[in-house]
Amino acid sequence: MKPGRPGKSYDIHRLPPVWNALLHLFAGGFAFVCIFPFVFVVILSFTDENALLMYGYRIVPEQWSTQAYTYLFKTGDQLFRSYGVTILITVIGTLLSVCMTTLYAYALSRSNFKYRKFFTFFAFFTMLFGGGLVPTYIVVAQMLQLKDTLWALILPMAMNAFHIIVLRTFLQTMVPNPIIESGKIDGASEFRILFRLVVPISLPGIATIALFCTLSYWNDWFNALLYIDSGHLVPLQSLLMRIEQSMQFIISNSALLNSGQSREMLQSLPQETTRMAMVVLATGPIVFAYPFFQRYFIQGLTIGAVKD
Repeated sequence: MKPGRPGKSYDIHRLPPVWNALLHLFAGGFAFVCIFPFVFVVILSFTDENALLMYGYRIVPEQWSTQAYTYLFKTGDQLFRSYGVTILITVIGTLLSVCMTTLYAYALSRSNFKYRKFFTFFAFFTMLFGGGLVPTYIVVAQMLQLKDTLWALILPMAMNAFHIIVLRTFLQTMVPNPIIESGKIDGASEFRILFRLVVPISLPGIATIALFCTLSYWNDWFNALLYIDSGHLVPLQSLLMRIEQSMQFIISNSALLNSGQSREMLQSLPQETTRMAMVVLATGPIVFAYPFFQRYFIQGLTIGAVKD
């Protein structure tokens, strides 16, 4: 049997200048396509409403204005309070979810775990069949008595079967068995092996799960719709949805507004630019937080490209 030829490695810097320029042009164009929509939304959020309606969507507005943000900040301290609630549940929920997911996935990744198949199917089954909205509400609001508390926004999303399966696969693929066996030989417990040996190697996978959890908690508004009645516990996404609903109510009932003051209020209502400002307020913090996760994604790609 003839030994296989060693694979050739290609360096992008050794490519002909024309191909190198084309690749850079393609990468730059793809980055522009990804970044431009968000930048354009930011520009539109600072556009005057009348100029937007008269001249349409333009990269360089005819007239700049902060009217949309002024309208949103009329809620007073409620906007900042909702920001604080969202940040709090995102941080606590992400930490809790990552810890629980890591413990569950590590147990499933161990080949000597006796009930591995059962608990794998137990997690996978929840991806196929859910408990339903009404039973979930009964459990959270009545049995656990979490209605109108922050825990009602955290615990229902603390475990995700998809995250467990993804992290389990990552641990099985990227964590060598000799490392775990060496920890056993040294007399380390399972928790010591997990937190001292497995977790440092698995940071790219754990960071990926953390980003998934962060996005889920940050963008969640449905749980607040079900369980939150107090105004000081309303998260950001739910507050923005209520503002949008109030705008739609005013617009849809414009025929009933007979007084001059009501008509003036309707005319001064920045509809389109306010929607753009809401997008900026909702997505801006996540956009700025993503670079902190980026190096772990790059490290994960590098580890995934190395084979024995």
